[in-house]
Amino acid sequence: MSFPLDLEPETVDHLGRRAVEFVTNYLRALPTEPVSHFADADRLVGELLGPPPEKPGDLGDLLSTLGTAAGYGLNPAAGGYLAYFPAGGLPSAAIAEMVAQTLNRFTAFAALAPGLVAMEQGIIRWLCVELGLPAGSSGLVLSGGSMANLVAIVAARDDRLTGDPRRGVVYVTEHTHYSVSKAAHLAGLEDSQLRVVPTRDDMRMNPTATAEQIAIDRAAGLYPFLLVATAGATSTGLVDPLDELGRLARREDLWFHVDGAYGAPYQLTERGRALLAGIEDADSIVLDPHKSMFLPYGTGMLLVRDERTLRAAHAGDGDYLQDIGGVAELPDYAALGPELSREWRGLRLWLPLQLHGVAAFREALDEKLDLARSLYRALAAEPRLELPWEPDLTVVGFRLRDAGPDAAAIHRRLLDRINGTGRIFLSSTKIGGRYTVRLCPQGLRTSAAHVAEAIDLIRSAVHDV
Repeated sequence: MSFPLDLEPETVDHLGRRAVEFVTNYLRALPTEPVSHFADADRLVGELLGPPPEKPGDLGDLLSTLGTAAGYGLNPAAGGYLAYFPAGGLPSAAIAEMVAQTLNRFTAFAALAPGLVAMEQGIIRWLCVELGLPAGSSGLVLSGGSMANLVAIVAARDDRLTGDPRRGVVYVTEHTHYSVSKAAHLAGLEDSQLRVVPTRDDMRMNPTATAEQIAIDRAAGLYPFLLVATAGATSTGLVDPLDELGRLARREDLWFHVDGAYGAPYQLTERGRALLAGIEDADSIVLDPHKSMFLPYGTGMLLVRDERTLRAAHAGDGDYLQDIGGVAELPDYAALGPELSREWRGLRLWLPLQLHGVAAFREALDEKLDLARSLYRALAAEPRLELPWEPDLTVVGFRLRDAGPDAAAIHRRLLDRINGTGRIFLSSTKIGGRYTVRLCPQGLRTSAAHVAEAIDLIRSAVHDV
C-alpha cells in the first residue's frame, strides 16, 4: 500500500491535467483580465488566513479558491502591467519548474547531481561569455538581485578589504538600488561606510567626483574597496558610464561591481551591448532573468570574474559531508554562496533557452527597446508633459509641466485615474525630489497595442486632471 502522501501515477496524471487546464484557462482569459484589482481584498484575506482542514479537499474546489485569490492585487504577467519591472510568466519556465520540483534533486554539490549541475553551469558559462567575462569566470543562480548583491559584497569585502573592516568604504549613488545598502549592512558595514557620490547632470554616476572622493578617503586613512555601478537604475533605467568607472576601479584597485539586475540581459542585443560597454571589466555582475528574460520571480544570478573569489568568501565544511566528492569542471554551489540547501533553479533557465532558442530572447528584448522609444516619442510630443530623461533601455518617466505647489497631490490623482481603469498599471518615483510617473513596457505580453492604449489613457487623464 502506498504511503498516503505518495500518489499513484494515475492520480498524478489526473491532478496534473486539472492543473494544466487551470493554467490554460488562465492564459486564455489573461488578455481581457484587469491588470489590478484591490476592492474587497480585506474580506478575502480574512477568509484565507484560516488553518488547513483535517480531511482531504477537492482539487477543483482548491483551484477555484486559488483563482479567486490570484484575481486580487497586481498581475505582472498581463500585457498592461507597465509598473516596476514585470516578471515574465513564461509557460515553458513553469513547465520546467514542475519537472524540477518533482525531481527534487540536491544541487549544492555537483557529485550528487552531476548532469543537472552541468545543465545549470552551462547556462552560467554561456552568460559569462555573452557579458565578456574571461576564462575562469563563473557564477551562481540565486533568488534575485538582493541575494546576488549580498554575495558579491561579501566576496569583495574578503578579497579587497585588507585593512580594518570598520574603515572600509563603498561607493554608490542616489540611484543605486537600496538592496546594496541593505547587503552592505548584512555584510557588517555601517551606513557611514557608504559614500553616496554625486551624479552628472544626466543622473549617471560621476567618475570624476568619485575619484576625488576616493582620494579624500585615502588621505583620511580609510580603505576604499568597492565601487558599485548601475546598469539600468530602477527609477530611470539609465546606465552608469561603465567603461570610465571600470578604468577608475582598476586604477584604484577597487572591486568593480555592476548591478545589472534589470539591464545586464540587454547585452544579448546589439543596442544593449553598445549601452553596456565596459561591463566586461566588472569583477561581479548581478542580473535578474526574472526581470529581463521573462522568467519567474525568484530567478536571479551573480556572475564573477574569478570563481576563486566566491569560493574564498563562502566555502565551508562539515564532518557529515566527508563522503561527498567533487566533479571535474563543475563547482559545488554550496562553496560559492550562502545556501547549502538549495533548489535546482537551473532548469527554469535551461529549458526555455533550449526550447525557444536564444534568438527568440534577443528579438523579444529588441521589441521592448522599440516599444520604449515609441512611448517616449509619443509622450514627448504632449505639450503638457515634460520627460526628465531620454530612455537608455525601457524605463520612461514623465511629469506635468507647471503643476504648481500641489504637484505631488495632482500627480497622485493622475496616477490613480490611470491605474483605476484596470487596463494598465503604472508606478511612480522621485527624481531630484520631484514626483515622477514611471512606465516600463518590458512585460512578456506587452505589445504595441498595450503601449498605444497606455498613451491614450495618459493623454485623457492629463487633459482631465
